[in-house]
Amino acid sequence: MSFSPVLSRRNLFGTLACGCAAAAVGFGSSPVLAASGVARTELSADAALAKLKEGNAAFVAGGACTPAGGTAHISPLAVGQAPFAVVIGCSDSRTPPELVFNTGLGELFIIRVAGNTVDASAIGSIEYGVSVLGAPLVLVMGHSQCGAVQAAIQMATEGTHFPGSIDDLVQPILPAVLRSRHDGHYLVADAVRANVEDVTARIAAASPVVAQAVAAKKVRVVGSVYDLASGKVDFLA
Repeated sequence: MSFSPVLSRRNLFGTLACGCAAAAVGFGSSPVLAASGVARTELSADAALAKLKEGNAAFVAGGACTPAGGTAHISPLAVGQAPFAVVIGCSDSRTPPELVFNTGLGELFIIRVAGNTVDASAIGSIEYGVSVLGAPLVLVMGHSQCGAVQAAIQMATEGTHFPGSIDDLVQPILPAVLRSRHDGHYLVADAVRANVEDVTARIAAASPVVAQAVAAKKVRVVGSVYDLASGKVDFLA
C-alpha cells in the first residue's frame, strides 16, 4: 500500500472577499457581511441534496457536464454568488465536484483538501457558505482508494511518517482508521466511510454557526463517498 509524497494543499473555490457589502445576515446574533445583493438559493436542503443526486446520476449515465455557456452565462456571476451546496471534498484530481454532480459555475461552494478533513480555515469557509451565501446543504464527499486514508492506515499499522507537513494532514484521519479496524485488519473502504462520518460530525461540533442552522432545520450536513471506478456517489443519508 503506497502513498504519494506529493499532495495538493487546500484549494478554496470562491474568494471570501468577493462582492462583500455591509449588510448584516446570518443565523446567530453576531452580524456578518453579506456577499452581495444576489438572492440566495430558494432550494431547501432536501431539494439541494436531490439535485446533487440527480446530477450524479446524469454523470454516471454519461450525460455531458453543464458547459459554462459563454460570456452570457459568466458575466451575471460577477455580481455575486448563491450556491445551493457547500462541498468538502478531497484534493484528488479524479474527484472534481462540479463534474461529479453535473453542475455549473456558481452552483457549488467547494473546499478541497487531501483526505477531505476540516481545520479552522475550512470550518470558517463552511460557515461563510452557510451563513453568508445561504447554502442549505453541506456535503462531505470522501472517495474510494483515498491516498490520505491509506497513509493513515500505514501510520497506524507500520508507524510510517511522511515528509513535510503530510503527517499533520494525515493525523486527523487516524481516529476514523482505528475505529474502522475489524479483528486487527484495516479495510480502506471502511476507513474512508468512517472518516466521512467523523468529518460530518466534527463540522457541527466545531461550528456553533452550523450547529444552530442545523437545529433550526435551515441546513443539513450529509456525508457521501464517491466511487472512482463507477463515478457513482453513495449518499449516507
